[in-house]
Amino acid sequence: MRIFVFASGSSGNCMLISDGATNLLVDAGISMRRVESSLRQAGMTVKDIDGVLVTHEHSDHVSGLKMLLKHYKPPVYAPHTIGNRLRGMLPEIEDSLNIVDVGRPFRLGELDITAFHTPHDTDESVGYRAEGHGSFAIATDMGHVTDEVAEGLTGADTVLIESNHDIRMLSDGQYPFYLKRRILSERGHLSNADCAKLARYLADKGTRRIILGHLSRENNTPELAFRETEALLTGTGTSLYCAPVFGFMSFEIGEKETCSL
Repeated sequence: MRIFVFASGSSGNCMLISDGATNLLVDAGISMRRVESSLRQAGMTVKDIDGVLVTHEHSDHVSGLKMLLKHYKPPVYAPHTIGNRLRGMLPEIEDSLNIVDVGRPFRLGELDITAFHTPHDTDESVGYRAEGHGSFAIATDMGHVTDEVAEGLTGADTVLIESNHDIRMLSDGQYPFYLKRRILSERGHLSNADCAKLARYLADKGTRRIILGHLSRENNTPELAFRETEALLTGTGTSLYCAPVFGFMSFEIGEKETCSL
């Protein structure tokens, strides 16, 4: 299994899970042109994509979907409430939309996919777990770690989890009070401190690689996020990486564990 991170942050989110002949995007929150360019770096085109897994309908996760549907019509997979929101936003999605049951695994090519709920300020938001030649799970956009999130992530070889903000930077920063309150709420975004605790829990449960994602450019830095989680991973043997806000990062999962920046 190979993982490619094309973008992870409040300005856009998109990544690729590839296992054998099965290639899935998780979210499409960047332009179609950037999706095309990123896929070329991965040795693929949009025509190689077997589906798009949508975590929720916020623009930084779906802004590129309209043009992808117009030009390529990839299958789109989302839970019921997210699917209904997407229908309202993108009427052209109807023929491409596939509704999935949260908590019930479904098969896409060579991958078994399971969606699990994440607590965010929308009617429904999910993370995904993919099982194939290795296992990968992603959970961002969550104000706190629920039992469902922990269960969805536990035991995956590699996970990408949110390390959105440094609490002090957010508290002292220029955001208006209502926005700070939203981010800090239990349906907001995960802080570096809470991400570090989750990372340690997952490392103790067998996760061998952790990727920090969805960092705020205004209320965090890669150095702060990395340092806080790294301190709690000492002695676990688990590798730690920080996903690019915009860029390209690839991982190979399974017998041959590699990372390329």
